[in-house]
Amino acid sequence: MASSFVVGDKFREKIKDILESRDAPVPAVLREELQLILKKEQPLVLPFRTARKLKNYLQDNGHHFFLHEFLEDSSLHLPEIVKPPRNPVLVARLEKIKAKLANEEYNRITRNVNSQEINRSGTLADFGREVRSAKAAVVTVLNFLVTIAATFACSYIASQYLFDETISRVIAAVIAASVVGLAELYVLVRTMEGEQGAL
Repeated sequence: MASSFVVGDKFREKIKDILESRDAPVPAVLREELQLILKKEQPLVLPFRTARKLKNYLQDNGHHFFLHEFLEDSSLHLPEIVKPPRNPVLVARLEKIKAKLANEEYNRITRNVNSQEINRSGTLADFGREVRSAKAAVVTVLNFLVTIAATFACSYIASQYLFDETISRVIAAVIAASVVGLAELYVLVRTMEGEQGAL
């Protein structure tokens, strides 16, 4: 916190004028303090206490100077803040607490990921389950395609007894394959809904 001013040349000149004037004698204590300040090397530091004494002297003796005129080229003297050294015991304790908190955060983030549990339960069991599921899906799709192809072939061959032209036979086979394909899709969707409901 500021407790003094750093004063400039204007202050020095006006103080010299007051000390040399014979109109009103400067009190001895104030004179000594001001002379000590003037003797110092730059920067000149004027404590607030001395500034108050100077202000009271100027008011009491009716000088045509005011304190703010003295301090026009001055600034507050802010002493350098010296930080006390940190206690090494507390610093070590703080580092230990930070490490503990970081470890807890890491464990919280990775609590669902544990390589030992994955290996212990056996990834082969999970892999086998996934293969069975994929195998069932592939068999279902192949069954669907084979059923449609077989329906198309049977309808094409059977329609030769009804139609003489190839275009008519192909159209009849496509219609029959489409009907069977839609029926197969309906059954497939119902089966999948039943399996999901069972889960």
